[in-house]
Amino acid sequence: MSSFSAMGRSLKEVFRKFLASPSADKASVEELIRGIQRSLLMADVKVELVQKISERIRARAFEEKLPPGVSRKDSVAKIVYEELINLLGGKPAKFSTGGKKPYVIMLLGIQGTGKTTTAAKLANYLKVEGYKVGVVCADTYRPAAYQQLKHLLEPRQIPVYGEPENNNPVEIARKGLEHFKQMGVDVVIIDTAGRHRQQESLMDEMKMLEKELKPDENILIIDGTIGQQAGAHAAAFHKATPIGSIIITKLDTSGRGGGALAAVAETGAPVKFVGVGESVEDFQPFNPSSYIASLLGMPDIESIVERVKLAELTADEKQVEAILKGKFTLEDMVEQVNSLTKLGPLKKLLAKLPFPGMDALPDDQLEKAQERIKKWNAIIKSMTAEEKNDPSILDGSRIRRIAYGAGVLERDVRELLRSYQASKKMMKSRQLRQLLKSSRGLG
Repeated sequence: MSSFSAMGRSLKEVFRKFLASPSADKASVEELIRGIQRSLLMADVKVELVQKISERIRARAFEEKLPPGVSRKDSVAKIVYEELINLLGGKPAKFSTGGKKPYVIMLLGIQGTGKTTTAAKLANYLKVEGYKVGVVCADTYRPAAYQQLKHLLEPRQIPVYGEPENNNPVEIARKGLEHFKQMGVDVVIIDTAGRHRQQESLMDEMKMLEKELKPDENILIIDGTIGQQAGAHAAAFHKATPIGSIIITKLDTSGRGGGALAAVAETGAPVKFVGVGESVEDFQPFNPSSYIASLLGMPDIESIVERVKLAELTADEKQVEAILKGKFTLEDMVEQVNSLTKLGPLKKLLAKLPFPGMDALPDDQLEKAQERIKKWNAIIKSMTAEEKNDPSILDGSRIRRIAYGAGVLERDVRELLRSYQASKKMMKSRQLRQLLKSSRGLG
């Protein structure tokens, strides 16, 4: 992301200093937290939120057990990354029409947020994504709005509907929507007049538009330079008209962009897109993880997070004790395999493992591995408790019964048993047993 604000520069320096410190002891972690506090307050993030995130980082940094092979620095880096992402709303919100045609979007916002320019940016983005888009100019308070949209969009072959002489925004919007329905467009974007949250007449007009048009999504445009005031604006508009998502503009020019993002996250409405420059092309989906990675100056931080997550997949206390006592069941093995797959697609997972060439496995082999895991789960469900605990009792007739119940071939059951025996042998290795001991502090 192209936003490198004052907050970004400050966070980068704080994080760089922490990673360069000799150790991640209590003093260095406290210094990191103080630096994060300064950076967030500089970005106009609310004091209450800053205090909350500080407390969570402090608690997690020393209360969470370190997975085997993971340094305290990597663990703290992961914690900071996750808490900052949560501060900005968590997972990215994706745009989808849900198959509806046309999908009607109404843009709302106060005066001066760059709403008309954002309408053009959104239209251009959706066209590039493969949607057929039409834009309706229902702003009757600013005569230049229609000409501005035509100037920005006609060179990009995106049609604009407007009636400069008509002062009825509801009528213009209704006729424009009908016009684009006949054209067979996929998405209709309706640009409305900028209004202030205390201007009752304009807020009433917004309610009338919403009632008449019944848009599929109301998107609120917020200026990234207003900081924590963004929350109050979002709340006021949401009270008048349900807000489905938010677009933050001018994120590239303000050190207060983080404050706007954090304030908006409090409202529960997801930030779907951000404007990061003057050009129509300077517009992109908002991804909290990418934004934080940029602010921290660590584009590779996600690889650190994945590595720590992999290390955290060590067996739980009950399983460790059972393995150390020489017990390792079929269910234990399948449960561990399932835990690995929860991290995401197998191909992505293998790319994170420390074995050269694992990510280069052919796709057909990866598909077979995924299919095998599904079969193993079905086989386990078809077994009795006695068979799960002692697979040695599985004879030909039991294997046939299990295969039939799971809807698989007998050879699939035998393959699971062979994999189990190999895993059980590995679990008896002295090196692995010592690792399990040390990772959970047992014995």
